[in-house]
This record gives sequence, C-alpha cells and structure tokens, in this order.
Amino acid sequence: MLQMIIATVLMMVLFFGIGFILNMLMKTTWFPLYAFIALVIGVVIYGSMGSASFLSSGDSFTIVDIVPAIGGLVGAILSGSAIKTLRIKGFKMF
Repeated sequence: MLQMIIATVLMMVLFFGIGFILNMLMKTTWFPLYAFIALVIGVVIYGSMGSASFLSSGDSFTIVDIVPAIGGLVGAILSGSAIKTLRIKGFKMF
C-alpha cells in the first residue's frame, strides 16, 4: 500500500515536471495531456495485439497499476493549468 502511494506521488511529480518544462519550451498548454492520452492509447493497442500480449494472458491491470497512472494524468493536467495561470498573470517563459 505504501509503495502504491509513493509511486502515485512520484508519477504525479514526474509528469508535472516534464509537462511544465515541455509547456515552457514548446509554448503549448495541453501538450503533456495529449502525450499522456497517446501513451495510454498506445499501451491499449499494444496490449490487444496477438495472443501472447500482456492483456490477454490473464494478468490484466490491477488497482496498483491504475492508481499511479491516474496520478500521472493529474500531474499532466496540473502542469497545463499552472502554465495557463502563469501566462494569464503575465509571466513569459522564454
């Protein structure tokens, strides 16, 4: 249980940090959110291919796998919100 909480916080901070930097450099707001969604779609497509895939082997995703992923999604959303708020308040990044 403790490992899941630590993993969730780590994923949130990781996606927030990477998303914040990407938002500053690329001058976009919601790019990390789109990248996260593309990553999830890629995992689902990869998991549904073939009979030897990890989704069809009986070992599907559990709550321990899903909760950190949701933490990463929250971090990506927060990075877009933070950049948007900073731009509204007049801060310019690069």
